[in-house]
Amino acid sequence: MTVFICEHNWEAMLSCIYDAWSSKLGHQNIRLTTQEPEQYSLLDEYVTVSFDRGKAESVMDAVNLKISPQVYSEIAYAAMSCEEDALDTIYRVLILGFAYGPNVLKMVSYKDVARFFEIRRSVGNEAHHFIEFVRFHEIRKTLYVAHIEPKNHIVGALGAHFNDRMPSENWMIIDDVHKESIVQPKDEDFYFKKLSDDEFTRLLFTEEENDGYTDLWKVFFDSIAISERFNPKLQRNLFPIWKRKHAVEFK
Repeated sequence: MTVFICEHNWEAMLSCIYDAWSSKLGHQNIRLTTQEPEQYSLLDEYVTVSFDRGKAESVMDAVNLKISPQVYSEIAYAAMSCEEDALDTIYRVLILGFAYGPNVLKMVSYKDVARFFEIRRSVGNEAHHFIEFVRFHEIRKTLYVAHIEPKNHIVGALGAHFNDRMPSENWMIIDDVHKESIVQPKDEDFYFKKLSDDEFTRLLFTEEENDGYTDLWKVFFDSIAISERFNPKLQRNLFPIWKRKHAVEFK
């Protein structure tokens, strides 16, 4: 078995797909992953793939033209997953897609397609939850900053939602787990940014600055609470404890 390993970013993953497909080793003899193995096997060969713009664009064009833009959009969304087999599952779906066309997403009887939808659903559910759980802090009355700690790399999936609601504000959402962020300059399009260690360290302190909106939100949260209906079990089910670290109303 030959294992192709790349970084967890979409361009590198597309490059990895290109190299794996071009290797001519046989699809059953290769595996793709974005995670370094905890223990290397003497029976496997490991190939590290670096990002190559030409290769990435080649795969991008092939999927859009030979399968469909919808399939491309779906696999890009599923690629946000932290699951170890996410990239390999995407590769298997593309094998079917190039053989059967845009109907590949309807072929749920295939185990790879079924697994793909499990991964896609997990990413979608977490992104939907964090749209509700994101809490912004106002920094020096010029910038709104929010920190989240998701399991998947879903920070990019939040951009369109907040761009639609805060188009004329400077804001950024920071993923503290994966050191990734999206940045929205005022009245411009948001963009994705991978944070360096130094940038991430400096941005960690943004939550320490208190502001009027934070206090206002805490007062609102307390004022609408009905003590007779206090239900910690239901609250934990709807808003899990592990997601509360950056929610100001629980601080």
